[in-house]
Amino acid sequence: MKILIESNVRLFVDIEGISLAPDKSVMREKPTLILLHGGPGYDHSSFKPAFSQLSDIVQIVYYDHRGHGRSDSRPIKELTLDILADDIVKLCDTLGIIKPIVLGQSFGGFVAQRYIERHPNHPLKVILSSTSHNFGLDRKLAKFEQLGGLEARIVAEKFWTNPNELTYNAYQVLCRPFYSAVISTNNQSSLRSTFKSKILFKWINGEYQNMSLLSGLSRAQCAVLVLAGELDPVCPIDDSRDIVKALPEQFVQFEEFQNCGHGVWRDKPNKAFVRIRKFILED
Repeated sequence: MKILIESNVRLFVDIEGISLAPDKSVMREKPTLILLHGGPGYDHSSFKPAFSQLSDIVQIVYYDHRGHGRSDSRPIKELTLDILADDIVKLCDTLGIIKPIVLGQSFGGFVAQRYIERHPNHPLKVILSSTSHNFGLDRKLAKFEQLGGLEARIVAEKFWTNPNELTYNAYQVLCRPFYSAVISTNNQSSLRSTFKSKILFKWINGEYQNMSLLSGLSRAQCAVLVLAGELDPVCPIDDSRDIVKALPEQFVQFEEFQNCGHGVWRDKPNKAFVRIRKFILED
């Protein structure tokens, strides 16, 4: 369904699980988990069906960022981190959600970090998964070279410095398989996803170039779990370590996953979801 969050702005939203669960003689409210997908230019489909297993402890809200996927098209100039972070609050206000748990994957993690900065008292908890705090091209290229040799580094550099259909297609063939340590040629979620290349190319040449999120993380007022894979080439694990250092010590938790790439639940789903579940259930 599409939800109107402001005049002329409708987001595609899918809700899984009940919010009120019977517990003997009472009804207990489960927390709401809001999932922020990666990209930009993609949609929420990469979370399905894996995250359904959490519906016994949370109500899950999947949605496509403004202008993405099945949400209404919007001018690319609106697709800034500030606006996308504010959309989380607007969506919650529209749906009547108070104190959500917000999980941001990759680009969704960029949005979640800006959300922490702009709305520190809004979330109950935040999960930052396989994400970065800046463009960090040098770290990206070094990791691609480590995983795929000089050819992978060259192809990655061509794409990240000159994003277009030609460089993107070469990147998808040679570099994208290194995103995951286990699933390379059989990642069906990427086939299901809608993709708007203009959003991605504009983002790389635009806000991403000067993105700097570390300073805003000091404003966090809730528990934040950072998940990272040691083999992640696009959001290298050292970026997550920087994020951990920037968050208030009393709130941050950090889990490094060995032999995992981008999106640790893809490579080690059992371990990843046990950790996420534990974080959700903690007081």
